[in-house]
Amino acid sequence: MDLSGVIRTIPDYPKPGIMFRDITTLLGDARAFRRAVDELVQPFAGTKVDKVAGIEARGFILGGAAAHQLSAGFIPVRKRGKLPHRTIGVEYALEYGTDAIEMHADALAQGERVMLVDDLIATGGTALAAVDLLRKAGAEIVAAAFVIDLPELGGAERLRAAGVPVSTLVAFDGH
Repeated sequence: MDLSGVIRTIPDYPKPGIMFRDITTLLGDARAFRRAVDELVQPFAGTKVDKVAGIEARGFILGGAAAHQLSAGFIPVRKRGKLPHRTIGVEYALEYGTDAIEMHADALAQGERVMLVDDLIATGGTALAAVDLLRKAGAEIVAAAFVIDLPELGGAERLRAAGVPVSTLVAFDGH
C-alpha cells in the first residue's frame, strides 16, 4: 500500500502557496492507519523504548498507537497552558515570533528512553524544541518518527544533526 495515496493534499491552506498534507484520510482508513503505525515502529523494533512522546495534536493519535505497539508509556507534548499539572517547557523560534511547548514535570524518569512521534516534519522547529524539552527532563532520545517528510525544508536533517535517529514514511516535494 502506498501511504502517499491516502494522504489528502489541500492547496493554499492555511495560506496561498502552501500544500497542506492532511493525514485525517489516512487515519480514517483502517488498513492505512495500521500500516502507518507498524511502519513507524518497525525501524526501531528491538530498541528499548520506555516512553513515546507525541506532539500535539496528530502526534497524540500516532504516538498513542505507537506506544501501544511498543508496550511503552505515552507523554503528551502540548502548547503552553494546556496541561493541568506542574509542567516544564521550552520556547522556540517561529518565522515571526516564538512559541512554547510543555510536558508534565513528572512525565518521565531520568534516563528513560524516549521515541518522539508526529505526523509531519517540516522545518523541524517544533520537533527540535520537543527534543530539547525531553532532554531537559532527563530523557535519552532514541528515535523520532514521522509519517510525512518535507525534505526541502530540512527538518529531518536538522534532527539528525542533533543526534536523533529519524525515520519517515512518505516524502512530498514542496510545502
